[in-house]
Amino acid sequence: MSKRFLPAALLLLSLGAHAATGPSVTLHGKQFSTEFAVDDASRELGLMNRTELAADHSMLFIFADDQPRAFWMKNTLIPLDILYFDKDRKLVSMQLNAQPCKADPCAIYPSDGEARYVLELKAGTAGRLGLKLGESLAVDGEPGTVR
Repeated sequence: MSKRFLPAALLLLSLGAHAATGPSVTLHGKQFSTEFAVDDASRELGLMNRTELAADHSMLFIFADDQPRAFWMKNTLIPLDILYFDKDRKLVSMQLNAQPCKADPCAIYPSDGEARYVLELKAGTAGRLGLKLGESLAVDGEPGTVR
């Protein structure tokens, strides 16, 4: 590679590395890339209509208040672990291996207490990590309203 192309190549590499980093969560020492669901429309859509979810990917639902939460799997095509966290991002409840809803009425997956954050992961992830109630969730790249 000639010297005059080296700066351009380094710039492209650094831009590519920056673009590859994005929002993430860390749970029990494992980092997951994440998508944020922060408004009614994005929370309603969630992971609906997706045929797969990478093992290192998640969706974090963020609410403005603390209250019991309940999720369902309407139009969700993949099994999920649904993890509920309180305002301090401590794990307060888990619904593991929630199955897609194939016909109405769909099952409801409630929290056992008040939650502000809900994390959806590929089914089986919580078991593989050995998660226990009280675990902390770290969030990187979050919307400013959550800090």
